[in-house]
Amino acid sequence: MTIAITYIRLRSLWHFFQLSWHGLHIMRQAKALSGNKGFQNTGFGYKHYTLTAWSDEEAMRQFAYSDGAHKEAMKQTRKIAREIKTYTYQADAMPGWKEAKRLVEEKGKVFRISD
Repeated sequence: MTIAITYIRLRSLWHFFQLSWHGLHIMRQAKALSGNKGFQNTGFGYKHYTLTAWSDEEAMRQFAYSDGAHKEAMKQTRKIAREIKTYTYQADAMPGWKEAKRLVEEKGKVFRISD
């Protein structure tokens, strides 16, 4: 199973509403796909996380780059996020939040977004 962890640091607390709106539509898109094995999100203030499980890496890539809510949200990244980190790996089960946050912090690929 392919596990994808994403950390998003918002530019402003006001962007939480836009992030939530996108998140709702992204969750619906992900859950509708047969390759999706789980979707969770958490966060407070500036820091927000998503955790998804996919049957394989190809299913994850199809979701991430196909037309739909996720692609539309990615176009808005520069407006709402200051930093994004992602970490993808293979596992038999989804990690708990403590482990997921540790993994993305220690091993995540950082995307800093300039002003």
